Amino acid sequence: MAFNHGITATESPTKLLAAVSDSITPVYVGTAPINLCKERNINEPILCSSYAEAVENFGFSEDFEKYTLCEAIDVHFSKFNIGPIILINVVDTTKHIKEVTNKTITFVDGKYLIEDIGVLPETVVITTSFEHTKFFNDKGQLVLIPKETKTDPIEVRYSVIDIEKVKETDIIGGIDGATGKKKGLEAIAEVFPKYRKVPSLILAPKYSASSTVAAVIEAKVRKINGHFQGLGLVDLDTSKIKKYGDTVANKNTNNISSTFLDVSWPKISLGKQQYHISTQKAALIQMLAKDNEDIPFKSPSNKNIKGDGAVLLDGTPIRLGLDEANYLNSQGISTVINWIGGWRFWGNRTSCYPAVSDPKDSFIVSRMMFNWVINSLVLTYWQKIDEPTNKVLIETVTDSINIWLNGLVSAGKLIGARVEFRREDNPQTSLIDGKIKFKLYYTPALPAEEIKFDLEIDVKYYEKLF
Repeated sequence: MAFNHGITATESPTKLLAAVSDSITPVYVGTAPINLCKERNINEPILCSSYAEAVENFGFSEDFEKYTLCEAIDVHFSKFNIGPIILINVVDTTKHIKEVTNKTITFVDGKYLIEDIGVLPETVVITTSFEHTKFFNDKGQLVLIPKETKTDPIEVRYSVIDIEKVKETDIIGGIDGATGKKKGLEAIAEVFPKYRKVPSLILAPKYSASSTVAAVIEAKVRKINGHFQGLGLVDLDTSKIKKYGDTVANKNTNNISSTFLDVSWPKISLGKQQYHISTQKAALIQMLAKDNEDIPFKSPSNKNIKGDGAVLLDGTPIRLGLDEANYLNSQGISTVINWIGGWRFWGNRTSCYPAVSDPKDSFIVSRMMFNWVINSLVLTYWQKIDEPTNKVLIETVTDSINIWLNGLVSAGKLIGARVEFRREDNPQTSLIDGKIKFKLYYTPALPAEEIKFDLEIDVKYYEKLF
């Protein structure tokens, strides 16, 4: 022992750990008008906390059918004022383009206007070259302003984004064999390493109507980065499914049945614009969580949408009665209804219902809370990995978790909860192999999906007559 003359001090680790949890972070994979941007983000997850930041990184167009990420930008930042979100654009300006040649442009109102949307400005070649400035107008059209006196028609050629060349395979993505670059939904694996944000909701508006894309989303949210869990929000195809009764057959035929998928039909209208139910629901889930200490214990059902109707892709209005909407709910499909309080989301069940009725799996809020608790445990106790397996470790984990759970119970976020370190879960064969297990019991607050009142005549009240 070293010789000390005087006063010394040491530090001991705190025996309790504060819980670490993450806010709800939606991740969108889709298409964007990146020709409008100085820096083009292709298959790169970008965290956006504001409308300006999102537009700077991905551009903006009101053609949501072509540019699906713009719908997410509009919903989160213009309609619900909630963020952040993470966007992954799959439009690749090296392959999702077409060439336009020998196009004649006339001089009108002091400018030459290329009316095509999606023009790559660096590819514009003017047959008779002249000095000019160029910029995009509010519609996303390229404007050429001559610096010299010139009014003659000009002939140009250029490349333009061709969204028709974006296929399901681009959304699904993969890993580039030459560069190792992750693409499409595969790029979700880069979100946490890049931003330390858990991808809690995963969406691919429009493209998730494909059973193949929905299946890949389901596979991704089951296990993100090998440890986290999320929820996929998908929509049924409103270009093919014209009647509410056909939705169930489509869901079953395409095998869309999982506790990790929420499925909706049809679309939401607002004026002349259309939105997928999934995008508005993601924004609402994020907003409800933010209003409740980032805990997603409230159901999005029976909450107002930002819309004035329900429609198919071709604009045909859909007006479901409560019995019809309840039928969809009974088959694990969410929808929107115009009922007491205006247009609202309607449905509490994940897509595994009614095949799976376990409340852990069949309720949206239960699935979100299980995901949230699991993700919080990973984030909080990762620091204890590789620590010595002794009484200090066991007591630190159990005491910290029980205090955390008790706080959630007293706040009404859970009905009851506890954690135990049990002998039967930890045989010596596991302990000598460096594996320990804790048993966590907890009951989430499920939505009051049905409230009944029983009315009866009480004849004793006739005595009031005398």
